[in-house]
Amino acid sequence: MASVPTIPDSYNHVLAEFECLDPLLSALRLDSSRLKCTCIAASKRWLALGSSGGGLNLIQKDGWKQRLFLTHKEGAISRVACCLHDEDYVAVATSQGLVVVWELNQERRGRPERIYVSSEHKGRKVTALCWDTAALRVFVGDHVGKVSAIKINTSKQGKAAATFVMFPVQIITTVDSRVVQLDYLDGRLLISSLTRTYLCDTEREKFWKIGNKERDGEFGACFFPVGKNSVNQQPLIYCARPGSRMWEVNFDGEVQSTHQFKQLLSSPPLPVVTLRQDPHYTSSSCSPQSLSFPKLLYLSEHCVMTWTERGIYIFLPQSVQVLLWSEVKDIQDIAVYKSELFCLHTNGKVVHLSLLLVDRCIERLIRRGFWTLSARVCCLFENSIISCRARKNLPLDKLEHLKSQLDASSQQDLITQLEELISKLEPLDSACSSRRSSISSHESFSVLDSGIYRVISRRGSQSDEDSCSLHSQTFSEDERLREFPAHQEDEQVELDNVSHASVTVEADRNETFLPFSIPLSFRSPSPLVSLQAVKESVSSFVRKTTEKIGTLHISPDTRGRQEAKDDEQLQELTVNLVASPQEEKELEPQSCQLPEEDHLRDLKAATAEAIAKLQDPLVLLEPQCMRRVLQEWLICLEEKFGSKEHSASSIKKSKTVCAEEERAVLEENLRLGPTDGDPGGEEQHSILEDCTEKENTDETCVSKTTCENSTDLKGPLDGCFQVSPPCVIEPDVQKDLVELTTLCFELHVFSCGNGEAEESSDGSLPLAASWTLACRFMRSYFFLLDLKRLKQCIITMYATSTNVWETYITGLKELTCHSPVALAIENEDVLKILKQLHDLGPWDDSPLLLAHVQRLYEKFGEIALRPLIKFHPSILPSDIKQLCRNDPAHFLAYLDSLVKSKPEDKRSSLVRSLLQPESVRLDWLCLAVSHDAPQRANTVDAEGNPRPRSHLFTWGYSQLILLLIKLPADFTTKEKMADICKSHGFWPGYLFLCLELDRRIEAFINIARLDDLTLLHGEDGSMPETIEEWKFLLHLAQNHSTASHHHGPQNGNAVSNGSPSCPDCITVENVALLLAKAIGPNRALPLLQECGLTLELSDRFTRVCEILKIAEKRQRALIQSMLERCDRFLWSQQA
Repeated sequence: MASVPTIPDSYNHVLAEFECLDPLLSALRLDSSRLKCTCIAASKRWLALGSSGGGLNLIQKDGWKQRLFLTHKEGAISRVACCLHDEDYVAVATSQGLVVVWELNQERRGRPERIYVSSEHKGRKVTALCWDTAALRVFVGDHVGKVSAIKINTSKQGKAAATFVMFPVQIITTVDSRVVQLDYLDGRLLISSLTRTYLCDTEREKFWKIGNKERDGEFGACFFPVGKNSVNQQPLIYCARPGSRMWEVNFDGEVQSTHQFKQLLSSPPLPVVTLRQDPHYTSSSCSPQSLSFPKLLYLSEHCVMTWTERGIYIFLPQSVQVLLWSEVKDIQDIAVYKSELFCLHTNGKVVHLSLLLVDRCIERLIRRGFWTLSARVCCLFENSIISCRARKNLPLDKLEHLKSQLDASSQQDLITQLEELISKLEPLDSACSSRRSSISSHESFSVLDSGIYRVISRRGSQSDEDSCSLHSQTFSEDERLREFPAHQEDEQVELDNVSHASVTVEADRNETFLPFSIPLSFRSPSPLVSLQAVKESVSSFVRKTTEKIGTLHISPDTRGRQEAKDDEQLQELTVNLVASPQEEKELEPQSCQLPEEDHLRDLKAATAEAIAKLQDPLVLLEPQCMRRVLQEWLICLEEKFGSKEHSASSIKKSKTVCAEEERAVLEENLRLGPTDGDPGGEEQHSILEDCTEKENTDETCVSKTTCENSTDLKGPLDGCFQVSPPCVIEPDVQKDLVELTTLCFELHVFSCGNGEAEESSDGSLPLAASWTLACRFMRSYFFLLDLKRLKQCIITMYATSTNVWETYITGLKELTCHSPVALAIENEDVLKILKQLHDLGPWDDSPLLLAHVQRLYEKFGEIALRPLIKFHPSILPSDIKQLCRNDPAHFLAYLDSLVKSKPEDKRSSLVRSLLQPESVRLDWLCLAVSHDAPQRANTVDAEGNPRPRSHLFTWGYSQLILLLIKLPADFTTKEKMADICKSHGFWPGYLFLCLELDRRIEAFINIARLDDLTLLHGEDGSMPETIEEWKFLLHLAQNHSTASHHHGPQNGNAVSNGSPSCPDCITVENVALLLAKAIGPNRALPLLQECGLTLELSDRFTRVCEILKIAEKRQRALIQSMLERCDRFLWSQQA
């Protein structure tokens, strides 16, 4: 390989892509030809992606999870802007010109709501959105030059103010041409149009034109805030000018100077560091570039960024320098936050780039183990690395380690170049290097005449960024350490009235299971987490040492009273029917009681180790590796929270009970499971035999929740539940335990008493055994399971198992057995109980509400379901479907009541939100067409074709069926729905789907068989669109036998066919009249003659055609008269 050309040392910054967002776009389905990303915005927390389908995806940058999806019926999303000073607000512009402001309600964990919809720009194209930097105000600009301001009133200011005060839209100004860009800073609004730039003082309502020379085209402008250390300086303004120029303008709108970058852009482009391709650099200069900068964006502290169709350009405008430019093609828009760039390409692809120093880039690549790319970047930026600035982050030992990681057989040329680079570096112990390295690479310096180094601090600059942080790359270490606890608080779990389980946890480690938790490539854990763990470890050590010393120095009397107090507290906290090992130990005489956290020390260490392993991308992306990690951790969990027998007799008794329980459960599953030709039956019998052998040899597993006095355990629902922790667990420790235990359940990592974890997903266990293990796992560790995630997992993975769902419900009942609602259900009526449930709210999606609903349904049946619609969305249709799995008609009644409880214009959006996952649409449709429906023999004949007028039958759930089939869906789903409607004889839905699937000929054939002309010209009818379709319909009417109208079941107002008293039947004359009305009698007669159908027409057709001709003639005369009057009026106005 030839020697790699090196980049001059004047270039020490680079654009790098460390995270590929393609999996994120694929999960959001924004990578298809039908749906694509149309606009982009970024803030500290959010990445906002607008789509052509009217949806706005809000992605949380920490973890790249989709947190919110906001829908808009007003058209595609054309612009989006995030409020930087309050990230709870987002402004959206649609293709119809409406501007919608959303309040996300993230702090209160509520639902996002529209707090303002502006129609000021309706019918126009919104070209720019900009938020006020201090107040809740949005500035909007459109393609005709109109600029308005929307002042937002928020619910944070009080409910009354938010409800009754709605500020009107303020018109700022109307400029001479399309608004290209808006920017706002310190009370000043900057408006850049196609011809010039305007500065507006929004407080004093004053306007200035910047400069005297106009321009023609898209040119941007932006504010340039002063640095943190510049107290008395005012912000600057930079305006793009033709020919790669910029105006530097003061805050009063006066042009100070013109900066020319044309010649500076003759340098070759710097490569973008990415894993997609190797970086290449050509040292030959290119011709000067005369460019038009369509937008200017402030980037970091000293930079201004722009782009063209050729690449990205970053300038240092104050010193008139080009920091870098790189070739990136086909950019549609760019959103920036500090030094992060999110590039939206014309094909809808999104690329995440970071601007950072070369040495920081290489260091980050080395940390991620990208050795080849790190070495290539080192060789390219050899001159920058040799400089003293890069020596601290890239010392000799790190470069030597990089060289040792390269393959000597295939990368010899790269190793040689790296050795040459290492040989050019000065030893770190030399006087020059020692003096230079004493100055932090976080600072720049200059040498004065006296020899003193003048250090210029650049706090918050790029070199201070944390190399693995996904947040800001320009924060200093101190700033990010101060920010870290706040970030942890954002992800704290809100506990329900039960202390042991979380129902709203949002963890980063469930990436494999949540639909929009995308494992991005080349991710490594942040060192901040490790630093925080060290801090907590030191604090814990100090606390434990203090407690131990205090315990050793107390008197025996005091110690006895303290132990008695501890025993009393633990007895209050432990509500299990089984005595835990900790309680038995407390009953023994002890001279010194160890703290509880010492008892859980091994479990905490194993938990921390498991979490650290799961953060490794190689483990996170491989389910089998995750299962092995969880299996190792589960052994330690069993040692701490599994039951321990204290005598040989109790051990033998527990083994026997466990064996009998396992055998009984497997026998029950064998009876319930398929018996004919089921290959899993032999496996189940073999497992049953294994259980018998284990029973005989006393090697069976020991049940962890079996009561010692139980003798008649029969199934998975009869065991006792561990619904509360057997000892006091710290909240942070419990949060990690809940996460890992729930992950075990989701990955089918269950356990037996011998400490070996088993999994069933790889086929080693049949379904029946997997269900049994899942039930036992829930009983043993119910207090460590996230109840909300557990419910979702059961609904999706154990939909066919009634035992697993019943076990889950039994655990919830155990938790709520002492609730006043549970006691009231035995004595009160339904209305009083529902009122009591409502008063105990809000439930906030708490699964505990399910236990009360189950009790209500068991006692009162269907009558208790319909009033539950007011508890939506705490109770979802998927929950009711599980409750009513033995009687689907009850579920349909609830679903129909829920849909009808909403206004008609909101029913479609409600049903669409309920279809999670999408596959339930077909299940619900099959249920709806099978219940409260006419007999199939009355709607479908022996050949599967529709009977005449059978579409007029009444269907009990017709509204629900039509909502399901009219919602957007893919082609395959539409075809399946059409087949379902046809097989059950729901012809209105079938005809609608035929038209949507472009099967118009099939639709016309069935309309002729249904013999109803209103299906063609009615409100929801479909008229033929071409002459060929009219001809086909006329031949259908001709071939339609007159006798067919006298046979078969009739419905509605069906009468005999062919007579004038049947105006809505499919006859040649009726279709011919419809043709004459559609295309006019003059064109209809030749077409009828061509088809040879004029002989079948009566005098009535001739009379109607004459009337149509007269009406058409009079209509033309009326239009002509109106046009003449308008013409005369306009001429009179000009005179």
